[in-house]
Amino acid sequence: MKNEELNRILRALGAAIALGAAVQAQDLVPKAGPQERPVLIRHATVHTVAGDVLHDADLLFDAGVIRAVRSGRVGSELVEGAEVVDARDKHVYPGFVCVASTLGLSEIGAVDMTVDTSEAGTQNPEVVAAVAVNPDSWLFPVARRNGVLTAGVMPQGGVVPGRASVLRLDGWTWEDMALERDAGLVVNWPFMGSGGRGRFFGRRFGGGGEGASAEETIAQLDALLDAAAAYGAARAADVSVKTDLRLEALAPTLSGATPVFVNAASLEQIESAVAWAARRGLRIVLVGGRDANQCLELLKRHDVAVAVTAVHRMPHRRDLSYASTYELPSELEAAGVRWCLTMPAREGSNVRNLPYEAAAAVAYGLDRTAALRSITLSAAECLGVAERLGSIEVGKAATLFVADGDPFELTTQIEAAFIDGRRIDLRDKQTELDRKYREKYRQLGK
Repeated sequence: MKNEELNRILRALGAAIALGAAVQAQDLVPKAGPQERPVLIRHATVHTVAGDVLHDADLLFDAGVIRAVRSGRVGSELVEGAEVVDARDKHVYPGFVCVASTLGLSEIGAVDMTVDTSEAGTQNPEVVAAVAVNPDSWLFPVARRNGVLTAGVMPQGGVVPGRASVLRLDGWTWEDMALERDAGLVVNWPFMGSGGRGRFFGRRFGGGGEGASAEETIAQLDALLDAAAAYGAARAADVSVKTDLRLEALAPTLSGATPVFVNAASLEQIESAVAWAARRGLRIVLVGGRDANQCLELLKRHDVAVAVTAVHRMPHRRDLSYASTYELPSELEAAGVRWCLTMPAREGSNVRNLPYEAAAAVAYGLDRTAALRSITLSAAECLGVAERLGSIEVGKAATLFVADGDPFELTTQIEAAFIDGRRIDLRDKQTELDRKYREKYRQLGK
């Protein structure tokens, strides 16, 4: 009895600690309201990404859309009543885009109640990442503080964990944040060769696929898509056919309206996934791409984009140079493969480091312009939102930031950020702790 009572007390204490952690893990910064009047940024150095760098330029946006950007002054007839931001000696960049993350789905890895990244089973195409997002995650303001204003959010676990969403990193609800509710199907490609039974992209998952070989897993995936195609044909012929949400969810994938985000790292995985996509006529984006430099012609021939998962990681073989991970982006760029740079999806707290990953690639041969494009326009292309984001052009969303220097440098501060023209509060947990302890030492006379 004493042991049972002690266990009850310990469980209650653990739950209280977990609840306290969850309560503290809340973003207390108010969300931005709608843009109420035009904003004119003057005298800035504007890094358009899609074109030239404009010096001493004016940038005007209204109703969340860029209306004018040019070297020199914007005409007075366009700026009546505008809020003017003097950006002399400042730099304006499009907001950074992180293709793969679990932002809003995972807060504290050690506290289960703050993690909602996966569902039971191995095939869940009806799952949509956005609807599970916690808009009050404290990881959102941390990422925004470093210029990451848009992110793809991808479910985890199993062969088909669900569908990715593209989020604005500010909003009162997930509906406010969702730029694309359904950006594409996510598939965790099985390991190929020995040791591949029951394993998907580096970790085990439960559900019906446990213990299946790579060939069996791919056959199950084919069966799911075949069933969805048959269901679509049946619904087209007879609208009285009962709705099946799982199969209905695959319609955009089968039609090519959205891509398949395939998590694959090894050469064998990449070759298998590309062959599978070609056989089925699907568009894919490889997420990970560790060995993409070993099959450059294959990727070019099938026009497959690669979202490289970070460069700050150890080589996976002892015979590789320590620099191999840093050099991968420059190799893809030189070969003409479509690519972008992202962060490991499960490391939501490190999304803020995205510009420093690009900076490290520059140090190992990547052109700086290509590095900037890899986390802006190229990333937006991979997510299918390039017509709205990723560069500073007339007609695109005013999702951008003003910095006092090069954002690839650790010392650079972002002074203002806008998402769809809405000025974002750049406070976060770190800035508030900084303010708190500066006040402590002020009180101590130090």
